[in-house]
Amino acid sequence: MPDFRALPSVDQALTSDWGRPLVARHGRSAVAGALRATLEEMRLAIRAGGDGAALAAELPALLSGRLAALSRRRLRPVLNLTGTVLHTNLGRALLAETAVAAAVEAMVSPLALEFDLATGGRGERDDHLRGTICSLTGAADATVVNNNAAAVLIALNTLGQGREVIVSRGELIEIGGAFRLPDIMARAGVRLVEVGTTNRTHPRDYEGAIGPDTGLILKVHPSNYRIEGFTAAVPAQRLAAIARAGGVPLLNDLGAGSLVDLSRQGLQPEPTVAEALAEGADLVTFSGDKLLGGPQAGFIAGRADLIAAINRNPLKRALRLDKIRIAALEATLALYRDPDRLAAALPVLRLLSRPAAEIAGQAARLLPEVAAALVPMGYAVGLCACRSQVGSGALPVDTLDSAGLRITGPGGDAPDRLAAWLRDRPVPVIGRIHDGALILDLRCLDSDADLIATLTAP
Repeated sequence: MPDFRALPSVDQALTSDWGRPLVARHGRSAVAGALRATLEEMRLAIRAGGDGAALAAELPALLSGRLAALSRRRLRPVLNLTGTVLHTNLGRALLAETAVAAAVEAMVSPLALEFDLATGGRGERDDHLRGTICSLTGAADATVVNNNAAAVLIALNTLGQGREVIVSRGELIEIGGAFRLPDIMARAGVRLVEVGTTNRTHPRDYEGAIGPDTGLILKVHPSNYRIEGFTAAVPAQRLAAIARAGGVPLLNDLGAGSLVDLSRQGLQPEPTVAEALAEGADLVTFSGDKLLGGPQAGFIAGRADLIAAINRNPLKRALRLDKIRIAALEATLALYRDPDRLAAALPVLRLLSRPAAEIAGQAARLLPEVAAALVPMGYAVGLCACRSQVGSGALPVDTLDSAGLRITGPGGDAPDRLAAWLRDRPVPVIGRIHDGALILDLRCLDSDADLIATLTAP
C-alpha cells in the first residue's frame, strides 16, 4: 500500500518554518492552491512507487519554484537581438522618453481628455492630436483610432458600406495575424471589385470599373512584400485624377506611415503621409507604432468632410484611443516639430540609423564577456557581420548593415537549446537562428550591461 504519511497536511505546511515566509510573500490563498496541486502530484508519484520521504524533502523548493513561476508577469521585458527593429511580436516601436513620461502622467493624474479648458464644456479627445497631424502632413483634418486595421475598416465602412470598392489585384494583401484585406472589406460591408492582374494594373482598369455603385477607390501600399520584374502600377497622382474624374474618393493606405523622409537617416525612402496627400489622396491611413515611433494607433488624415463623416460613425467610439495612448502620441508627434534632433530623440529612428561600425565595436566589447558565460556550457562564440531589417511591413526587401555574435555548439539542435536557455533568463534574450548558429544582432541593444547581467544571473 502507498504510504503518504511523510507528506504534510496543507495546514502543517502553511504554518511550517518554510511555509510562513511563502504565505507572507504570496498570500495564503495562492500558497494553499499551489500546495494542494503539488501535494496531489506527489501522491500520484508515491502511488507509482516513489519515495514519500524524499518527495516531502523536495516540497519546499518545489512549492517555492511553482509560486515564483505563477507570480512572474507574462508580459515581460526582453532583449530584442533579432535584428528586426520594429518586431511585431516584441511590441514594435520603443517610445521616446517624453512619450513615456506623458503616459505615466496620464496614468496617475486626471486629464482634460474630453474637457475644454477654455469654455468649461465638453471637448473632443481627438483635438489633442488633430492640429499637430494636420500641420505635419498638410491634411485639412484628421482622426485617430486604435490601430491601422481599424482605420481602414472604419474608413471603408463610412464611405462604402453597401457599395463597391475598387482595388488592384496586386494590392490585395495579407499581413501578420491573418489580416486579409478582402476579409476586412467584407466586415466593413463593402463589395470588392478587383481590377488588373497580380503584377500589372493600368489606368484603364480603374476607369472601366467606376460605375454608379462605386463608393471609393482603395490604394494599398505593399508594405510587406514586393512584386518585381514585369510589373505595372498606376501612380498615386494619376489614380487620384481618375478618382476625381469618376466622382469618388481615393483612400490610400500607407501602412507604416512615415512622417519624414527616411533618406535623411540613410534609409531607403518610404512614401510619406504628406506626399500621399499632395498626390491627391482624399484620405490617407497609417500606423502610429511603426515608423512614426509611437504607441499603437491608426491615423486617418485628409478631407474635412470625409473625416467628419468617419467621426459620426458609431464604430468610432468602439475603436477610440484611451488617455494613455493619446498622451504618448501627443508627446511623440511633438518631437517631429524639431526634425534636426528627431533621430536622437525617437528610438525607432535612432536604432535604424545606428552605424554598422558602432555596432561592430559593441560586438567586440561583448565577445569576451559572452564567451565567459557560454563557453563553459559547451558553446563557441565569435564575431559576425549580419543584416538587420526594419520590420512590421516597412521596407520589406531592404536590410541594414549590422554586427553581432555568432554562437555554435555540439549537435544539430545546439542553436535551439541555447535559444530556449536564453528565453528562460531573468530578462529573456531573443535572437535568431541562421545557418546552424544562433545570431545575436546587437543593433537594438542599448546597454552592454543588460546583456551581461541576464547571461550571468544565477
